Amino acid sequence: MTASRTDNMTGNMKRKMRSAARLYAVQALFQMEHSNLTIDKVRLEFLDHRFGDYMDGEEMLEGDEAHFTRVLEDAVTHQAVIDQMTDRALVAKWPIGRIDPTLRALFRAAGAEFRDEETPPKVVISEYLDLAAAFFPDGKEARFVNAVLDHIAREARPEAF
Repeated sequence: MTASRTDNMTGNMKRKMRSAARLYAVQALFQMEHSNLTIDKVRLEFLDHRFGDYMDGEEMLEGDEAHFTRVLEDAVTHQAVIDQMTDRALVAKWPIGRIDPTLRALFRAAGAEFRDEETPPKVVISEYLDLAAAFFPDGKEARFVNAVLDHIAREARPEAF
């Protein structure tokens, strides 16, 4: 196997692990909101029981633990600022408190990534659009998520556009 093929396979695995970490971050944020568990308890639960574990006979994806932890911590630490940016992207009659809790968790996780300059905003939008499509397969929410995330990204990282 050539070095470039090995590097490509390694890069694909890293992308999959990051994607899994994003999924787990959205799920963890949702769980925190509905269970009143602390970030530390939820993070440990996910790291111990979701990453690479089995659920309903299916192996769960191995996630990038560092990325999961960073997104989760930044989403919690900066939740007020992220929620304000999200509110500005939403219609006045639908503040963040009135939207679906899964979407709220998704916006918070994506908002945390927009604060970090490591990942280009367009990549973050694409990744979270994929998650929205997985959570809401009828497609209506994906268009909504695209519009909201584009607005948040342009506010958080205008230099990237």
